[in-house]
Amino acid sequence: MLTPRPVTLVTGHGDLVPARDAALASGDGDLVLDRDAALACGHGDLVPARDAAVACGHGDLVLDRDAAVACGHGDLVLDRDAALACGHGDLVLDRDAALACGHGDLVLDRDTTVGAPAALDGVLGWLQGALRPPTGLPLTRSHDATITLALDDTLAAEAFRLRVTPERVVITGGGPAGVFWGCQALLQLLPPAVHRKATAAGHRWSVPSLQIYDHPRFAWRGLMLDVARHFMPKHDVLRIIDLMAMHRLNTLHLHLTDDQGWRVEILRYPLLTEVGAWRRESQVGAARGGRADGRPHGGYYTQDDIREIVAYAAQRFITVVPEIETPGHVQAALAAYPSLGVGASPGLGGPPEGGDLVGAGGTLAAGAGPPQVWTRWGVNRNILNVEESTVDFFTGVLDEIMELFPSTYIGVGGDECPKDQWRDDPRTQQRMADLGFTREQQLHAWFVRRLGDHLAASGRRLFGWDEILEGELPSGATIASWRGSTGAVTAARRGIDVVSCPDDKVYLDYRQSELPTEPIPVSIPLELGDVYAFDPVPPELTADEARHVLGGQAALWTEHADSPRTVDYLLFPRLCAVAEALWSPPGGDFTDFERRLTHHLHRLDAFGVEYRHPSGPRPWQQRPGVPGRPATRRQRAEHIARLVATITTP
Repeated sequence: MLTPRPVTLVTGHGDLVPARDAALASGDGDLVLDRDAALACGHGDLVPARDAAVACGHGDLVLDRDAAVACGHGDLVLDRDAALACGHGDLVLDRDAALACGHGDLVLDRDTTVGAPAALDGVLGWLQGALRPPTGLPLTRSHDATITLALDDTLAAEAFRLRVTPERVVITGGGPAGVFWGCQALLQLLPPAVHRKATAAGHRWSVPSLQIYDHPRFAWRGLMLDVARHFMPKHDVLRIIDLMAMHRLNTLHLHLTDDQGWRVEILRYPLLTEVGAWRRESQVGAARGGRADGRPHGGYYTQDDIREIVAYAAQRFITVVPEIETPGHVQAALAAYPSLGVGASPGLGGPPEGGDLVGAGGTLAAGAGPPQVWTRWGVNRNILNVEESTVDFFTGVLDEIMELFPSTYIGVGGDECPKDQWRDDPRTQQRMADLGFTREQQLHAWFVRRLGDHLAASGRRLFGWDEILEGELPSGATIASWRGSTGAVTAARRGIDVVSCPDDKVYLDYRQSELPTEPIPVSIPLELGDVYAFDPVPPELTADEARHVLGGQAALWTEHADSPRTVDYLLFPRLCAVAEALWSPPGGDFTDFERRLTHHLHRLDAFGVEYRHPSGPRPWQQRPGVPGRPATRRQRAEHIARLVATITTP
């Protein structure tokens, strides 16, 4: 989406033609070009071109890999996968888009109208809402419209064609989603000020004449957003959804619960938010044993808030996948309902008055009161017990979650679950014996399967982190592979669907460089080029195995992102690179991406995104004196190897 692909191309009358070693129709007769041909343009220029396909001065522009092009009124030289300038600055498209550049442009003015069939009313309304504020134009609806949206069932659901002439724009998609992505492409052709929220004076709202055909590589193009460690108010979540749509991402994995907070209202268990949504303070920095800030933190989404978020995302063809952590990362739930914890008496009583953190690191000591919502970062050893009452509690939670979220996939966590409490607890050991288990890992898999079976009975699919591959999976389970690529390879070879989100490529809370000014530097540096190189399909998979890779997603954990400004800094522009990697075929040119990104940053400026600048963090984006936890790539690789040692890869 930020780069045109090695292109299939459009000749003078609109036909798609394979481009390499292509024959080219010029304006006044046929010119046949072969590999390394020189190219003739409409006004007599001659441009040496390797593997060139050519467009003449008064017709379509046809691009090929490594093409050099002469375009009617002057030379435009394009390199491999280059962005095309059509007289209005960079045209930012994904790689492998079929693209043709025409003559002239269409100018939006007070006479410009819009139109669409009833099936596209929602998309048309969104487009009017996007264009009216910055342009100040009425853009009324008409049957003979200047901008027309249409459907074509011969296209894939998310594919689109965009045709612009000096008289009109036609955006055609295989489904409403494809039309919507075509509308996003249209916005990319307009001045960056189109992303402002009020009338932007002094701009010529023109679109260059061209044709584009495009479609995504992967069906799952996502972002995992952690709103548990630091709560993100609803309006900021809606803003992130708009930025995802701008980059043609279509899945928001919303991490709603963790040790540090429970962020979604559950009507049958009100203490989850009355108690579990609030903590008394937060750790500052990433160093173990670091100081706390002494500042209460919390918040949660009501069920009406969730319905609004889900509906807002759906209008932008983004699916919200909720995640409720189990059986670890649950201290917020234990603070609300202590009976869910190991060593507690069964029942659903709330916390006694004065219940507080006890034991090293906030763990629950025998005979002590329940833990409060956790105030530290890291892996917590307090986990759920495995009583039937606890399974019933969480299937009840999932029932309400399924009512709120129509997503096929429902996350249940399954990651980072220390099992020493189960090992040391007599009641849990008796429970294991009753179930015929000899290892705590079997108990973990049993708990996850119980939730998965409950979801499957309602036509949903369990979505869990790659730790659940260490045991027997419920039918239909889908894996989020985060510990390198081991989970993706293992799942795909077992015939299990997987979403790739390897920490060493797309964990966007990781530091962005080796600069000492990076705020709270965590783990390895993930520079823009590292993220751009992300390919969800591990190279060792066969074509049949690779079909189980649904796509990929970036992840933003928010222990150290306590404001939307910090979220912006961590996400952008690295999320732009993730978006292109997920939409486009592999093999992109990072140097070209960087060049095109320079123009794209003007769009982010207009939108109001406080991204990380190429030169490094600005003074107000730094956190001097707040310790991080940096690691070398070798240290990180050794750590991950230990974590995945219990996964058996076929």
